Amino acid sequence: MSSSPPDAANAVPKRSQPNSLGSETSPYLLQHAFNPVDWFPWGNDALLRAKQLGKPIFLSIGYSACHWCHVMEHESFENSDIAKQMNDLFVCIKVDREERPDLDQIYMSAVQMMTGRGGWPMSVFLTPDLRPFFGGTYWPPTSRMGMPGFRDILIGVADAWTNRRDDVLRSADELTGEVVRAASESLPRSGLSLATLRGAMGQFLQRVDWQQGGFGGAPKFPHPMDLRVLLRCWRRFGEQEALDAVRLTLDKMANGGLYDQLGGGFHRYSTDAQWLAPHFEKMLYDNALLVPGYLEAFQATGNANDARVVRETLDYVLREMTQPQGGFYSTQDADSEGEEGKFFVWTEDEVLALLGPEDGRLFCDAYDVTPRGNWEGHNILNRPNAGQVENLPHDRLARCRAKLFDARSQRIAPGRDDKVLVSWNGLMIAAMSQAATILGEPRYAEAASAAADFILANMRDSDGRLLHSFKDGQARFNAYLDDYACLIDGLVDLYQATFEPRWLGIALELAEQMLSRFDDPRGGFFYTSIDHEQLVARVKDTQDNATPSGNGMAAYALARLGTLTGQPQLLGRGYATLEAMSGQLDKFAMASGQSLLALDFMLGPTHEIVVVESAEATADIALRELHQRFWPNKVVARRPSQMADNDLPASLRELLSGKQSSTGELTTFVCERGRCQAPLVGLEAWREFLVAREIG
Repeated sequence: MSSSPPDAANAVPKRSQPNSLGSETSPYLLQHAFNPVDWFPWGNDALLRAKQLGKPIFLSIGYSACHWCHVMEHESFENSDIAKQMNDLFVCIKVDREERPDLDQIYMSAVQMMTGRGGWPMSVFLTPDLRPFFGGTYWPPTSRMGMPGFRDILIGVADAWTNRRDDVLRSADELTGEVVRAASESLPRSGLSLATLRGAMGQFLQRVDWQQGGFGGAPKFPHPMDLRVLLRCWRRFGEQEALDAVRLTLDKMANGGLYDQLGGGFHRYSTDAQWLAPHFEKMLYDNALLVPGYLEAFQATGNANDARVVRETLDYVLREMTQPQGGFYSTQDADSEGEEGKFFVWTEDEVLALLGPEDGRLFCDAYDVTPRGNWEGHNILNRPNAGQVENLPHDRLARCRAKLFDARSQRIAPGRDDKVLVSWNGLMIAAMSQAATILGEPRYAEAASAAADFILANMRDSDGRLLHSFKDGQARFNAYLDDYACLIDGLVDLYQATFEPRWLGIALELAEQMLSRFDDPRGGFFYTSIDHEQLVARVKDTQDNATPSGNGMAAYALARLGTLTGQPQLLGRGYATLEAMSGQLDKFAMASGQSLLALDFMLGPTHEIVVVESAEATADIALRELHQRFWPNKVVARRPSQMADNDLPASLRELLSGKQSSTGELTTFVCERGRCQAPLVGLEAWREFLVAREIG
């Protein structure tokens, strides 16, 4: 298993007193608090120190679950000689990219311009006034395998700063100018139409790996938003290839090593094209984004394995990634005991000893466990012959998995980053809420409600504005665009899972803040608020990465919230956001999945469904049968039968006014942009409507 121990000759014991990171809350920063490097957190103290000393800044950005971040720490930042070089020559600043995605975006853009690639750890040298002039990602301590050594880089950069400073400053000016231009640049606008979606579908299908699923070769990432776009294109255009690509990809991911076959949940990405060998960290956002994809595929195809994967994934989140107060934790490490993947992999001898020869052989055959192993002499559990596994005795295999899971639970677990981030929690609130409605599992809605209550009670300032991160009883940092957009979207789903109007009222308050504090008059939204710390560039986040772009999610959330609350101005702002990105949607569909989901919703037909309760419990049945079908472009509201129009909550008054039952029976209204068909009276009329529409 992969590991990189520090240079034994120069590694030093942990310092007796922490450096300036010791008072931070970020687990990633605290991991470096006892390095011999005199690390500072990003802030006035470090920035003023660089200006006063006239020293360049070495900025290192990573996150707690990052394997190569740990490697560079062990090799270089715990090395006494290298630490002395760093301390003598630079002001050294550590940043957790999950706490400060604004800094990560700016300086990642610079690194990609300099090197043509990016990743973490990110290593950037800055002038004292924060302009980047040299950078990269992981560097080994000494030159090897074509990579320059970190020791040599430190000496070379310091020499250039001392002896060729004019050249350095000129380079910093040019690079900063390019970063600023990239931050504000957009492609020429084009029209938004069904042709945009059809063109995107073509771009996706050209990239599909028809043998192993997914897009392109190794390393292979899940692309959950793009898969959901393909499902909508299948439904809209009747393109069978689109559904086939989704079905193949979801099955390959769920049967591969990317998926934790014992504990549920997905790892970050696959290092190979077969989905076998993942980077073993687990991120809250990956699991939050994959759940809706599997749920929608379950609606579209009725594949029971999709529902199983969703339940196992969300149960993993509830078991291992949920704090007692209700918020969802951020990540779990790839490493344990200093080795990548050690917690998750097995030898054949271990499996046979725990399960016995008969059950052990059955399990090994089903989950690809061999004497030689399938990864670095060990076995990553996967199901390469899933069709044959379906014919094996399920009860015996379930007992085997339970035994191995219990045994694995006794191992030293990977570290967990237990900070709570609003944006990622918003994604998981949406996933839990959707699972509650589609699978009929109220416990998921309860978990989503608890997370929302936690954020609203603990992660807002005295003016009600969101704060980005919570750890150790402290909420910090101005919230970013995706914090607002993801939470608004999650609250829209939470209302539709619980029909508690308060969630929509809060979503409207947050939408008002987002519109006023992040607006770009040219269209769309900036990533940081108008009152945010001034940096070298103010970025507009339009391209999806591992998480949806802030602008794509804002457009989607505003469109759904505006439709549900009867506020067309919100829908209009969402559409204007997409118009500002229309050139990107045309040319770079694979960077625009979340925006394409929003476009599909806005192009419609998009329906408002209002279910008016009856004396019998038929409303629950009607909703359950609705949610069994793949009908993505809709919002759903529920009205108590006895509530008068004057008593309706303000957030739903526009949609619910006048929609009542004249007979006391279940009555369902199907409307499109406020224009309603004749009400459907009774459960049978509702069922006939669903069949006639051939939804599913």
